[in-house]
Amino acid sequence: MNVPDSLPDHRRLGRQLGIFATDEAVGAGLPLWLPRGAIVRGELERFVVELERRHGFHHVYTPELAKRSLYERSGHWAHYRDDMFPPMQVGGEELVLRPMNCPHHILVWQAEPHRDRDLPYRLAELGTMFRNERSGVIGGLSRVRQATLDDGHIFCRPDQIEAEIAGTLELIDHAYRTLGIPPAILRLSRRGTGSKYVADPAMWQRAEDVIRSTLSDLGRDYVEAEGEAAFYGPKIDLQVTDPQGREETLSTVQVDFHLPERFDLWIGHGAGRQRPVMIHRSITATAERMVAHLLEVHDGAFPLWLAPTQVILLPVTGGNVAGARNVRDALRAADVRVELDDRDETLASRVRDAQQQRVPYLAVLGSREAAAGTVAVRSRGQDQPEEMEVGRFVDLVRSRSAERHPG
Repeated sequence: MNVPDSLPDHRRLGRQLGIFATDEAVGAGLPLWLPRGAIVRGELERFVVELERRHGFHHVYTPELAKRSLYERSGHWAHYRDDMFPPMQVGGEELVLRPMNCPHHILVWQAEPHRDRDLPYRLAELGTMFRNERSGVIGGLSRVRQATLDDGHIFCRPDQIEAEIAGTLELIDHAYRTLGIPPAILRLSRRGTGSKYVADPAMWQRAEDVIRSTLSDLGRDYVEAEGEAAFYGPKIDLQVTDPQGREETLSTVQVDFHLPERFDLWIGHGAGRQRPVMIHRSITATAERMVAHLLEVHDGAFPLWLAPTQVILLPVTGGNVAGARNVRDALRAADVRVELDDRDETLASRVRDAQQQRVPYLAVLGSREAAAGTVAVRSRGQDQPEEMEVGRFVDLVRSRSAERHPG
């Protein structure tokens, strides 16, 4: 799809800003994260992990491969194999690149004993998954064959479902506000017809009813869509619109009664024994899809805390380079991402280049500023610079970045 130059397009912005690249030597749908893109992705992932830890999630690492038999047990092989890569023959076994992280998290749950009072038990992972997407639908970062999801699974009692959904939606709302994403439309994605879905009408009705009841109790507006559910259960999809007017799903919350039964999960003993419910959730979607969306929503002008380069230092002449290096070192010591542009170009040309890179702060250092211990600071979108003492400027950038302000 060709997007008019007047509209933000993450593929064009990704090339212009050095976020990602593609190469035929690697293959379609397998983008290369360039150094600046790796910074954006790393900061986004750090934000999510910190948010999850504050809300009681335990982080794990699980393999990106598993035996085919694991996906046969989970139901992915029967209902999802057309979207999976073919098995690999290894030592007489068939190994599969995982399309989802949930079977692995179930095995993590099973590896340790759990008591009723341990619930809800929350697991999270920045998990890489693989989808055998058709060549015709692959594009940029938004549709890829390998993606890393901020995936989470909550094991809880049936009476805890509403609170866990509410808590997850609060996390997503907080993340969207911090990322500067407008509020999403909630969509209850229901089962459709055909063999794509697990054949258990009573289970589907139970899961859809609990989602409707929860959203009603929370006072959250939503729409319903038939045929958009996961194969094992309904979900709440958070629908956003890009600058081209296209709707896409970012985050999801899924209620699952199916997989706990397939893996014979139990909590409690004797007459009080019951199956846990599994809630699948993603706060910020895959790193690939979220960065693509952020590029377009912000037209490449990432919030300060996400910006690959937060400050560009511009010495007026070659005689000011040594002083600019001192300012650069002070910013680096404060963990500010800073670049020094001392190319043999005019100051006006270097200012234009920095503006095209959507850098939040330009700091100019001439002889007068060097003598006064200041820099002339120009914030993104402002034409008039402000003279600022170096220490104050360092503190400003550091504090505003730490606040993760969305603007």
